[in-house]
Amino acid sequence: MGRKVLLVEDESLIREIVGDYFEREQWTVYEAENGVQALEMLEKLSVDLVILDLLMPEMDGWTVCRQLRARSAVPIIIVTAKSEEDDKMLGFELGADDYVTKPFSPKVLVARAKSLMKRIEGTVGKEDHLIRFGRIVINRRARRVDMNGQEVELSPKEYDLLLYLIKNEGIVLARETILDHVWGFDYFGDMRVVDTHIKKLRGKLGSEARHIRTVIRSGYKFEEDR
Repeated sequence: MGRKVLLVEDESLIREIVGDYFEREQWTVYEAENGVQALEMLEKLSVDLVILDLLMPEMDGWTVCRQLRARSAVPIIIVTAKSEEDDKMLGFELGADDYVTKPFSPKVLVARAKSLMKRIEGTVGKEDHLIRFGRIVINRRARRVDMNGQEVELSPKEYDLLLYLIKNEGIVLARETILDHVWGFDYFGDMRVVDTHIKKLRGKLGSEARHIRTVIRSGYKFEEDR
């Protein structure tokens, strides 16, 4: 089954050009010309990826990203003319998974989208798909985290971060290492994004956050109760 993408962009020409490139790669393309329309469509549609422009009428991309992430873990790539590092940081803190600056090559955007999907889908291996620690159960096939039988709403990056820590149980992971493996080797943003996501992840895991330990001047590691 082909993947589905929602393009949220107020410029119709950009939507048309980008949409053509995705369709050539067998994606089903949906289009929204503003943030309000995008959120309305996402109430009815199930998509694999959202390409989100930041500067739009009626509702900007920041607001769309915040509202979407509050109710869904769908991967988000932000596309904008803004290139300042603080804007990129804010995008990642709101739960975006990647960031592309205008002007951009549609071909490169599609490649980034495919790479992102591979990273996300690649978290499901051939081994047992359930991971348990404390009161937490992780279902890798569903990309779902439950605590005491209730779903813990994690963003895609928070989920990937937790899984990466667990896969390296007992190993001290430097921030640079985490950044390379969770955000990708082509991410050149501030390493503070790791600390920000660790903080958010701990907040959502409650008492089970004790498994994620800070190693002073080194990084982080995951440890089961001994």
